[in-house]
Order: sequence, then C-alpha cells, then structure tokens
Amino acid sequence: MDRPEVRDLVYFVAVAEHRHFGRAAEKLGMAQPPLSRAISRLERRMGVRLFERTSRRVELTPAGEVFLRESSRVLDALDGAVSRTQRAARPRRLILAAPAGTDVGLLAEVLAAYRREPQAVHVEVLFTTAQGAAVRAGNADAAFMCSSDDLDALDSADLLDETPVALLPAAHPLAARAALTLADLEADARYRAQPPPVGHDELLDRVALGELVILTGASAARRLGASVVAVPVLGVPANRIVLAWPRGSRSGALASFVDIARAVAVRAG
Repeated sequence: MDRPEVRDLVYFVAVAEHRHFGRAAEKLGMAQPPLSRAISRLERRMGVRLFERTSRRVELTPAGEVFLRESSRVLDALDGAVSRTQRAARPRRLILAAPAGTDVGLLAEVLAAYRREPQAVHVEVLFTTAQGAAVRAGNADAAFMCSSDDLDALDSADLLDETPVALLPAAHPLAARAALTLADLEADARYRAQPPPVGHDELLDRVALGELVILTGASAARRLGASVVAVPVLGVPANRIVLAWPRGSRSGALASFVDIARAVAVRAG
C-alpha cells in the first residue's frame, strides 16, 4: 500500500470531526466532490472502509475511529516538529509550561538554580492549563505536570510527591475535620474528581463560593485565603509532580535543566 500523504490525513480528520462532507469541504476551502473522491481513494488504498455513508449522515466505522486517533497523533506530531524546528533557528532559549495559578515555590527554586549555571539559556514560563499539549505542539520545551496527567509521547522525571488535600469552603461542615476520606468527598454533590480546566485562582474562587469541592496537592494550601480550607485526605495516593519533555529530545540546554530540577527536588524533599 502506498503511504497516505499528509493531505489525506487532513482531509480525513476534517470529515471525521464534522461528520459531514459539505461542512468539512467548507472548512478546508474546497469543493465537496474532490473531497469525497479523495476519501474514497484513501479507503481503496488502505483496503478498509473508514466511513458509513447514508443520505442523512456520515459516521465513522470502528476502523475509522482507530484511524482518527492515529491521524490526529501524526498531525499533532508533525505540527510539533515544525514548531520545534522553527524555534531551533532562533536564539537559544527554553520555554517551560506550568499550571496557571499554582504555587510557584518549586518552579522558582528550579529557575534560580538553573540561571546560576554558566551555560544557562534564557527561560520563559508559559502558564497554561494544558501543559502536555503545549509540549507536544512544540510551544514549550518542558512542562511541570502531575504523573496522572496525559504523558503520551513525553519523557518525564519524577520530582516531588505532594500530600493530597481537599479544598472546601470555610463554612463547609467538614472544614474543621483533621482529615477526610475519599468517601467523605464523594458524598458531597459538589465534589468533582476532575476539576474544570481553569486556572487555580478561578478554582479557589469557585470553592470559596460553595460551587466546588476538589482534591489537589498540598502546595495549593499556600495560596488559600480565609474563605477556603485545605484538609488532608487519607487513603489517596500522593500527587506526584513531574517534569516532562518531548520523547527523544537531544537538547543540551533541556538536559541541563532537567538535571537541575531533579537536584532541587531532592533538596526540597
């Protein structure tokens, strides 16, 4: 089988996301008949049916679902490769992604230690709630993340383990307890195992307003106001902080940064 071209993947993903040839063609800036022919040609070359077509709708086959996941990864990897290559031609620097609004104690210590190195390059911090995506897209060289985050296509180094705590409104009936269990939290209708993807400051505001009860790392307790209380949670694994970077990276500046981050974390632990 001839290898599909990048254009084939772009056409396929557009149709798969819109589930409609007309809307996909409009997004791609082309007419519908050439797009339909391109998808049919791709199916013939691969020897599989990617879509089930009816007069009213277009749906992915099981094979199409798999190809969508794989095609998206390929296109993301290609975009990241282009971005990293373009940045390699610019003055040397590192871009570090970090969770927006979280405690910056460890980050500040690592940056200070790295900047004392004779061969250190300029470091920029990109605050975002999608650190892993920023690294995979080539918009960041490394990221502070949790081990429970999506680390697909990334290498990582363990830094610190944080004790899990529940963030509760100060007036919450459980706020005065010395410790809680996960069952205590799950009994509260406001508890969210997966907090909304917003900055930490907004999360704290929502907790303070009584909209949310969440589980997070103990470092968050250093940024609480009087309206939010942090209570340790028993029986829950520690929240492991990691430094992640593109798999297979050969950047000397990044390798030095990783080594220093590990050393700082050992001292802090």
